[in-house]
Amino acid sequence: MKIFKFLYRKKQKYSQEREIAPDEIFLDSRNLPNFDVHQFEGRLEKPISKKTIIVLGAFFLFIGIVFAGKIGALQILKGEAFVLRSESNRLQNTPLFSERGIIYDRNGIEIAWNSPGEDVFPKRSYIDKPGISHILGYIGYPARDKKGVYYQTKFIGKDGLESFYNKKLNGENGLKIIETDALMKVRSESIVKPPKNGDSLTLTIDTAVQSKLYETMKALSKDKSFSGGAGIVMDVHTGELLALASFPEYSSTILAEGDNRTAILQFQNDKRKPFLNRAISGLYAPGSIVKPFIAIAALNEKIITPEKKILSTGSISIQNPYFPDKKSVFKDWRAQGWVNIKDALAVSSNVYFYEIGGGFEGQKGLGIANIEKYVRMFGLGEIAGIDLPGEVKGVIPNPEWKAKNFNGEPWRLGDTYHTAIGQYGFSVTPLQMVRGIAAIANGGELVTPHIVKGADVKFKTINNISKDNFEVVTSGMRQAVTDGTAKGLNIPQVEIAAKTGTAEVGISKKRVNSWVLGFFPYENPRFAFVVVMEKGPRKNTIGGLFVMRQLLEWMIVNTPQYLNTK
Repeated sequence: MKIFKFLYRKKQKYSQEREIAPDEIFLDSRNLPNFDVHQFEGRLEKPISKKTIIVLGAFFLFIGIVFAGKIGALQILKGEAFVLRSESNRLQNTPLFSERGIIYDRNGIEIAWNSPGEDVFPKRSYIDKPGISHILGYIGYPARDKKGVYYQTKFIGKDGLESFYNKKLNGENGLKIIETDALMKVRSESIVKPPKNGDSLTLTIDTAVQSKLYETMKALSKDKSFSGGAGIVMDVHTGELLALASFPEYSSTILAEGDNRTAILQFQNDKRKPFLNRAISGLYAPGSIVKPFIAIAALNEKIITPEKKILSTGSISIQNPYFPDKKSVFKDWRAQGWVNIKDALAVSSNVYFYEIGGGFEGQKGLGIANIEKYVRMFGLGEIAGIDLPGEVKGVIPNPEWKAKNFNGEPWRLGDTYHTAIGQYGFSVTPLQMVRGIAAIANGGELVTPHIVKGADVKFKTINNISKDNFEVVTSGMRQAVTDGTAKGLNIPQVEIAAKTGTAEVGISKKRVNSWVLGFFPYENPRFAFVVVMEKGPRKNTIGGLFVMRQLLEWMIVNTPQYLNTK
């Protein structure tokens, strides 16, 4: 007890001198405060050190500087860009689609036009007539992403006139600005630039003649097992195409709409190649329809006179260069007897054209260089320049071509013989043939075939061929109709000059291409024509001539204005 009193006095004395800290008070088990230590009660608080305050202050100062710099960059350096972006988010640019130009045939009938669609642009519609699709082609529509933003803002022509004249038909889109608020509600709309509609086209094509030609080829293909066909009717003076048909064809409407996948796959898998425009892109061995051009060349080079006759006993034979004891035989399709140049054209004598083409015994021949020269003068093997996409050149065989394609083999006389009758590697388009025969009909003017009225047309004069030589050949073609291989075209309502041809195709030569070409009326030519029926049975005798006969008989009744009927 005395000890505690002593300590108490000392404590009081000490407390007078300084403040007693709480931790200097002795505690025993009886006077412990009732602190909840799990809630941090009863702990002593100590002031934060200056070092900690300095570190924290520096950290927050750094953060402040960073934020201030970022704000400065956004406001000063990139402020204008963000203002523009903000305006862009508020002001939406929407294209105003132009109306695509309408396509009319020569008689003012709409064959491609615009109809109201479910979207903001019009739907393209096409006439429901057979035989028109390769001419018109089809389009691809404007397209947009999932957000509704157009990444393709124009119609795109995919084939035919829609492709070739795409820019002219398209016009120019306009622009509309839509103002929206923060909730994306439309506040105002204004047209900044009105659309400019595309130009319309008027064609030289008569859709009635076109469809009849197509339907006739289609019916014959089904009946006689041809795989396809092409036919053309062209003005010999202007190059205007009255009809240009290719069988089979696709559907412009189905391809433009693009949602009938079954039908599109059928087109793609069709072995007859409906996407091929045979009239301008199909390459065929011409066969005997080249003979008028070989005849012109022989007369002009004075290889033969109109009166001189050549004997055809059914074939000629020349020495085989590899076997001295054998001869190579070149056959006519029948024994023709003695024939002059008009007779040879009328009956299509192969022997006659073998001899004037390559020479035989005492008869001098043109030779392959002159053959190539003259057929190219008339546009064979050359681009004609039609206002449609996809035209191809073809092949005129010559020694360089043979060496390249047959492992360096030399050119031989037999190759010239075969070229002179339109065989071997000879390949042309129907368009080239109708253009060439039109030049014979009009006396030597090579015109540019075209489908759109007002198209850029070029004329090329074939010089140094006399009028008399043209008349001899056209007279022989008229004789083919009155007394020769083209008798099927001898109709009373209009005089026609023509030449038929049959070209063997394939290694086995079991199938043939059946040709006819010519012009009418004979005395005052207006239109040239050509028809080829592709890969028919060899034994079949009904082909291109039958198609043309059917078309002419239909035209006599339905479109006599083109025939100058009496």
